[in-house]
Amino acid sequence: MARPTKQSPERGDARIRLLEAARDIIRQKGFAATTVDDLCQSAGVTKGAFFHHFKSKEALGIAAAEFWTETTGALFAGAPYHEQDDPLNRVLAYLDFRRAIIGGETWEYTCLVGTMTQEVHQQAPAIRDACADSMFSHAATLEADISAAIQTRGIVTDWTAENLARHTQAVLQGGFILAKASGDPNMARDSVDHLIRYIKLLFGQLETKLEQAREKDQ
Repeated sequence: MARPTKQSPERGDARIRLLEAARDIIRQKGFAATTVDDLCQSAGVTKGAFFHHFKSKEALGIAAAEFWTETTGALFAGAPYHEQDDPLNRVLAYLDFRRAIIGGETWEYTCLVGTMTQEVHQQAPAIRDACADSMFSHAATLEADISAAIQTRGIVTDWTAENLARHTQAVLQGGFILAKASGDPNMARDSVDHLIRYIKLLFGQLETKLEQAREKDQ
């Protein structure tokens, strides 16, 4: 999730600057490799200021996950896909939006909470739980539109809006891993493209090239 990047040490209070630094540096280096010195230097604060706001590096990790939830939540809440009238079109436009913000350096478009979860899920369960809250709460924002799309189209399913919403996040996080492994953002974009095709197929909206050609000929 997410696009706001690149902290501005001259702006905001020390806590916010440290959280912005954590958001960016952890995505670049990983949680374990990110030091308190790295964060303080990037944020332009002293170690005393760091430990005034955070009792430990783990406490910073938890707060960073919560900060990620807050800031990316605002980004998605104001995104244009909400303007679509049809609920299925809103879901598809959400995925188009996710695809559109894949770009720049790998760390800039990949997910902080996904990155931390992969690294600390056993060693730091409190950070893992904060990351899980972030990912699952974001997935939950899609559930109402998926439910409405099921109802408006009279779809009979053996799956739920909840597990399809979570599946979208699984595909996105997997795409980020492939992009990291290859250094190629197109790996993540391809994953989103396949997810869009899959959802269209679920809702009977996927047209084959042959069908599209027939429509043009009519």
